[in-house]
Amino acid sequence: MDPEDLQPKRLPDSLQALAKEDISLLGVDELKERITLLTDEIARSEAMIASKQGSLSEAEAVFKK
Repeated sequence: MDPEDLQPKRLPDSLQALAKEDISLLGVDELKERITLLTDEIARSEAMIASKQGSLSEAEAVFKK
């Protein structure tokens, strides 16, 4: 295990800024577009998690043999 894996991860500044944005000024269409973009980003993140978990499982299988 990498020592870096043990360190707490900081959210990128862009994610923190996104969470703090005042969305009360956005219109319905803008909010829907925002949801679409965020949903796409969630799917991308979930795909990366699945990829990394698959790689980890493969590595563990190799070393258990």
